[in-house]
Amino acid sequence: MPVKAYRSALIHSIANPRDVGSDASYRYFEDGLLLVEDGHVVRVGDAQALLQDLNGVDITEFPNALITPGFIDTHIHYPQTGMIASYGAQLLDWLNTYTFPAEGAFHDRDHAAKTAKVFLDELLRNGTTTALVFGTVHPQSVDAFFEAALERRLRMIAGKVLMDRNAPDYLTDTAESGDAESRALIERWHGKGRLAYAVTPRFAPTSSPEQLALAGTLFHDYPGLYMHTHLSENVQEIDWVKALFPERSGYLDVYDHHNLIGPRAVFAHGVHLCDAECARLGETGSAVAFCPTSNLFLGSGLFDLEQAETHGIRVGLGTDVGGGTSFSQLRSLSEAYKVMQLKGQNLDPFKALYLATLGSARALYLDDRIGNFEAGKEADFIVLDYQATPLLGFRLQHARSIAERLFALITLGDDRVIKATYALGEKVHDRDDGRPVSA
Repeated sequence: MPVKAYRSALIHSIANPRDVGSDASYRYFEDGLLLVEDGHVVRVGDAQALLQDLNGVDITEFPNALITPGFIDTHIHYPQTGMIASYGAQLLDWLNTYTFPAEGAFHDRDHAAKTAKVFLDELLRNGTTTALVFGTVHPQSVDAFFEAALERRLRMIAGKVLMDRNAPDYLTDTAESGDAESRALIERWHGKGRLAYAVTPRFAPTSSPEQLALAGTLFHDYPGLYMHTHLSENVQEIDWVKALFPERSGYLDVYDHHNLIGPRAVFAHGVHLCDAECARLGETGSAVAFCPTSNLFLGSGLFDLEQAETHGIRVGLGTDVGGGTSFSQLRSLSEAYKVMQLKGQNLDPFKALYLATLGSARALYLDDRIGNFEAGKEADFIVLDYQATPLLGFRLQHARSIAERLFALITLGDDRVIKATYALGEKVHDRDDGRPVSA
């Protein structure tokens, strides 16, 4: 395939600001050029310097814009797309009132396929090119999702929910059927295209010890599998876990005991972790998905990013739709900034960029493939429009640095800012066309 070039202001993370300082954590080119061949990054740098070596290359220019790597969502529920913005409840009531009835409809393959399309359209409209995704207990929900993602050549990770107790009968499997259905899905989808499978117990209260044990075995039976579940989101939830598993020392220990911990294990939320649990997550290479809009919307609490990183935990950013209130990782970062303010911490714009891109790639052990513009990585990127709204355009007239520009995009931005989304170097969303590219 011919080399393609994209010219605009351009920024990407190269390290965690915590490790190297904010100024050394990114590369920025006021007039940048991104070279792509066969869906992968060839080079990135200053346009004037790179153009000297280019002859006959097709150049797409984006004035008044900023190119960044595609956003990565480390925790989201595609079956909850139709119930986002459901009013007024904390976690456990919210599950029973809204979530379980909505997920019951996914026994219908056509319903799952239609929702998967809407879900992926929303991700791409918001600049998200990779996500770790919950399905439902129904295997057909995962089939429908992976079919839609494969068609668009997206890097997606998903799995069938395992849930054999403490849920409505129409949403439960058994330890044995959940294991068998998961294995069939793994054989069918794991490693196909850019897809990967996640063993997905919903959370400890809805799986019996027998199901958790089988899930732990399954997690280690296939190379490259993920494990995706919830952890310490809500105080009532934590008390429930203690009552159900009195023999265990805490919530994390339930998963640890059943071998559901380690590299590529991603635990959503982690709002109420003690230092010992954080140390265990860090030493095992596990990850936590920070989901600020959901934690605020459901009144779950404030995630302690400083505590997590002090213990070496890999932290990614998640929207947690439908408990989360937006598909936009810009909105997630805006709320993350406020959460950290309330914790007496600070989220500078370069740390925010890291969390939404390279940091989330590291949480998923995918930073060798995605997350920034290093040569050879997959060319997933987005174009942010500096003139997306009148207020944003006016604010940026007064910006004196890329830090100010980036922070304004985070604070004022949403899906309207995403001018275009590219996956493997091909456009998969064009805002100005008014419809998804695949439509």
